[in-house]
Amino acid sequence: MKVKNKMKSKNENYKQYMGNTGITRKVDDLGRITIPKEVRDEKRIFQGTPLQIYVEGDKIIIENIDTVCSFCNKKKVLYEFKEKMICKKCIKDIKESF
Repeated sequence: MKVKNKMKSKNENYKQYMGNTGITRKVDDLGRITIPKEVRDEKRIFQGTPLQIYVEGDKIIIENIDTVCSFCNKKKVLYEFKEKMICKKCIKDIKESF
């Protein structure tokens, strides 16, 4: 069965299609799936972004946990260090202070 991708272009506002992207993924032998780039971009999911996974009825829900930098309280690309979330700018500032 061929699945039609409803997203026409990168420039098109595809927010309305996020409910059903037409993109499918298979679970690999370690139980992993890849979240499509369009979904990651739309939901601001970057490498190191903490996600909450839970089950609701027959659905598996993956939620982006809104987190902020432990030092500047800004929402940016964050890295985990000793159970704290830190942005790249604050990491740089910390390095320069020593």
